[in-house]
Amino acid sequence: MNEKELFSKAENIRDVLRYVRKFKNTTVVIYIDDRIIHSSLFISHIKDICSIHETGIQVIIIPGARQRIDQVLEQASIPWTMKDDIRLTDAHALPLIKMAAFDVSNIIMTRLAGEGKTAVIGNWVRARSMGIKDGIDYSSSGEIDKINIDAVNTILKDRFIPIFPCIGWSSVGKPYNISSIKLAAEVAKRLQADKLFFLIPQAEISTQYFEIPSSIQISPQGKIPAMNMEETNMFLQCNEDKNKENPELKKLRNLVQLAQETCMCGVSRVHILDGLLDGTLLCEIFSDFGSGTMIYKSNYGGIRSMTAEDIPSIMNLIRPFVEKGILLPRTEQDLITTYTDYIVYELDEGIKACAALHLYDDTQAEIAAVAVDSSYSNMGVGPKLVDYLLDTARKKMCSSVFILTTQTSDWFESLGFEPDSIETLPEKRKKKWSPERGSKLYRKNLQ
Repeated sequence: MNEKELFSKAENIRDVLRYVRKFKNTTVVIYIDDRIIHSSLFISHIKDICSIHETGIQVIIIPGARQRIDQVLEQASIPWTMKDDIRLTDAHALPLIKMAAFDVSNIIMTRLAGEGKTAVIGNWVRARSMGIKDGIDYSSSGEIDKINIDAVNTILKDRFIPIFPCIGWSSVGKPYNISSIKLAAEVAKRLQADKLFFLIPQAEISTQYFEIPSSIQISPQGKIPAMNMEETNMFLQCNEDKNKENPELKKLRNLVQLAQETCMCGVSRVHILDGLLDGTLLCEIFSDFGSGTMIYKSNYGGIRSMTAEDIPSIMNLIRPFVEKGILLPRTEQDLITTYTDYIVYELDEGIKACAALHLYDDTQAEIAAVAVDSSYSNMGVGPKLVDYLLDTARKKMCSSVFILTTQTSDWFESLGFEPDSIETLPEKRKKKWSPERGSKLYRKNLQ
């Protein structure tokens, strides 16, 4: 293994350890679509859930049971219809629905036991009848009224894994069929969980299926890694009338809306994952960008001023760029004397990009040391840093901003910088310019 490979592996391990520390003793709620439960990847997902639990994270599981309920009702020749994703059938179906819901929960509990984990299936949900709405009798379907949070917290404290079947009981013990997806969101809200995961087959928020506003970052594969509340609003508006004829995509849009509502009620992050991808849960928890889409309200990533404590991270970040000759070498002492000129892009307490703005007496300013972790090079982080520094330069009444580059001239030209003569450099900076390196000057006028 060469030095670069070792460095890359070490950085990946550091990221994982950072997330292990960050989420230890937090609570996550995982909804598992029952199509996943009956897939070849189910055992792999269970193993990953157990690994997550072993890091000290408290786990709650809400399984979907639609396929199993369909199967049981068909075998009993009991008819049903669906209205707005709610099952309509008469009260005679309830014992079978209840049995099917607990069958699925038992499958999960058995698999967890096979991995040495103790799970508990409980009747922690108080429900009430949906009644009759617009002339439609929702007889066997109920709405969540209350969740016994104290009982659930006691189970979590004992390091057990609670499993919620999609059944709620009235105050007199009458069972009702409730939506598993809505139950997962409600459990996450009432427990103020740190994360809610929806593990659903082919749940992909991408340009292939949806219209994505240009201001929302997408991955090279065309997927949305993350959206804040404002971006989620834009996404929902753009796709309000799209895919009406495709029920699965309509459900996916509605799931994004439910995720947004859940975040607004205090859950830090909601993740929509394709359950047909092996390892998607682990990647989503223990890496900056997983395979799915995260909806978030809390501080996830952003630009801030650099501090002295960031210096070791910045040295690691710029190292590959120095080795390629893109950036000039900088020592720790260099950064100690100039760190107040720097900004960083922080993602979940990890620094993924940096840039500096150096001011000169003649109202010129220089943008320097622009470095973005290679994993984020296509995520629009670099332009955000440059725009931020240009705004800072304007506020400081700078007449123009220049950059010196050997290998990234095309990129800076795409941001509006134009070639200029080395002779226009401030005298202080001109003395540092090296003919041997041959850096080219690009400038953007601000006045």
